[in-house]
Amino acid sequence: MSTATDPDVVATPAAPSTPPRAPWPRRAWRGRADDPGWVRPALLGLLAATAVTYLWDLGASGWANSFYAAAAQAGTQSWKAWLFGALDAPGLITVDKPPASLWVMALSGRIAGFSSWSLLAPQALMGVASVGLLYLTVRRWSGPRTALAAGALLAATPVAVLMFRFDNPDALLVLTMVAAAWTTTRAIDAAGRRAGTWWLVATGALVGLGFLTKQLQVLLVVPALALAVLVVAPSRLRRRIGDLLAGGAAMIVSAGWYVALVELWPASSRPYIGGSTTNSLLQLALGYNGLGRILGDEGSGRGGPGGMPAGPPPGDAGGPGGTGGPGGPGGGGFGGSPGVERLVTTEFSGQASWLLPAALVLLVAGLWFLRRAPRTDRTRGLLILGGAWTLVHAVVFSAMSGIIHPYYAVALAPGIAVTTAVGASVLWRRREERTARIVLAVVVAGTAAWSAVILTQHDWLPWARWVLLAAGVLGAVALLVPAARRGRLAIVGVVAALVAVLGGSTAFATQTALTPHEGSIVSAGPGGGSGRPDGPDGGARPGGPEGGTPSPQLVALLRDAGTRWAAATTGAQSAASLQLAGGVPVMAMGGFMGSDPAPTLAQFRAAVASGEVRYYVEGGGPGRGGTPGADLPGSGGPGARGTSGEIRAWIQANFTPIDVAGRTVYDLGAPRS
Repeated sequence: MSTATDPDVVATPAAPSTPPRAPWPRRAWRGRADDPGWVRPALLGLLAATAVTYLWDLGASGWANSFYAAAAQAGTQSWKAWLFGALDAPGLITVDKPPASLWVMALSGRIAGFSSWSLLAPQALMGVASVGLLYLTVRRWSGPRTALAAGALLAATPVAVLMFRFDNPDALLVLTMVAAAWTTTRAIDAAGRRAGTWWLVATGALVGLGFLTKQLQVLLVVPALALAVLVVAPSRLRRRIGDLLAGGAAMIVSAGWYVALVELWPASSRPYIGGSTTNSLLQLALGYNGLGRILGDEGSGRGGPGGMPAGPPPGDAGGPGGTGGPGGPGGGGFGGSPGVERLVTTEFSGQASWLLPAALVLLVAGLWFLRRAPRTDRTRGLLILGGAWTLVHAVVFSAMSGIIHPYYAVALAPGIAVTTAVGASVLWRRREERTARIVLAVVVAGTAAWSAVILTQHDWLPWARWVLLAAGVLGAVALLVPAARRGRLAIVGVVAALVAVLGGSTAFATQTALTPHEGSIVSAGPGGGSGRPDGPDGGARPGGPEGGTPSPQLVALLRDAGTRWAAATTGAQSAASLQLAGGVPVMAMGGFMGSDPAPTLAQFRAAVASGEVRYYVEGGGPGRGGTPGADLPGSGGPGARGTSGEIRAWIQANFTPIDVAGRTVYDLGAPRS
């Protein structure tokens, strides 16, 4: 097959010439001079469609995850809260993640005014940037058609649609990972020169930024980046290893400066590091957000009094009395049990696993067809990059015994997109070979069948299952017919194959984009819009019916408090709903679960004595069974543990409760005589 006119085959470039430069608007629309005329308009169309999908009706999700929204709000009110990622402007305690994603959202709020739109729009723009950077990564080595396919697959992954319209740290995490992949390809192309080393330094800096976004999870992409450099870079092995060491040093510096700042800052003058047991960001990274995620509670360092109980937190899906998570009652909670089947169970399958089997088949087939290519072959390099990305994430996610949410699968999406697009391109260019046609037919038919299974798992669109299966059969048959005999069947077959492969996931993604998502546990697809319908936060939009939104009377009371903290309550979810509604700082005693040792009883009594906190608010609304202040950590109910429980007992013994529109409130400025 000739490659002279195939834009998806990257040939060795001829000596560069210097044609006259066209005006900037024409260059922006036309793109590279050696590209076919359709390439740049197609890319701009992809980015525009992605932007519309991710930005459309963002305000419908309200504050999305109020836990992070409250911290972003605090960052608009206090630079110190912004620096540390504190939940409140005075800076009692931080979120249980590093603050990089909060920095972006809080700066957006400072510039545009804090609102649901200014909170979520940066996440959507990160999604558009991720799609664009993935296009550039694949385009550099495999041509525009393959690059457009990879970008479109990432943009339309259901969990990507979810997380790029949400305020969790995962949007910035994915952006840093994709950007690191792009700089890695630049480094490989410049290998052996000083520019190659500097591009790998940039890669390390981006991975470090990912650490400041979600700590150790970003390291899952490092094996793929390092393997691509070691296998594909044209420089000598010693130089490749030296460049990787330079990138590793940059990664340590990029992440370490902030860790050092937090560790060296006097603990008495900064917020407590939420989620840690020793008020240490490093311990948080290695414990709760590190080994704790892999090994479960035994690796988190949070067991025992005041620590996090084993298993999912009470009140969350899958915990005692929980709702069972996105999969429904008894659905396995935070993502099912560890094992190789986790990514294909109901909790995970609809998020990013639609093309996972296809990606694995295409990875093996693509590497086989390219087995005789030179070591530095760029197409095989992309398969190594995307395949290692996919495999490492899939293995780790499957093995995790600690807390894992289905939306973590968004980090899988770029690897699957690259592997699928590049692998399919390799086989398509060899479609005159029988083996390539057979593999493509198996991929199309198998993906259609797997998509039908996912729709069955979620009991959604039953008629679509048969459409997908029929399209899969037609597409597979068309692919098996040699080109000389295909005729008009070719167009029909290609359309049928695209429907079979992409129909189910696209429908899932569309449903996700049209559904508001709120709460701390959300998922893509039907039934994943409200993550905590009956938890302390209620997952409620302003004015929602779930009971988590404070009443106007309580909001007015807090706004008139005039103290450093308008109120205190147990747990970050309850505090966040009060703080977001009133726009005034609320002390989240005990952090997310109400179990962190901040503040201590002595610290809280001192704050009350000095008039820094005016009210204590019980609960976050009706608990299970309709009982206010139910036995839920984070609700201020009788189940509050550790120092939060001691503080609550002291308040009950020394202050008189009053009723404010159904909420129990203690006026800390009026102790009992």
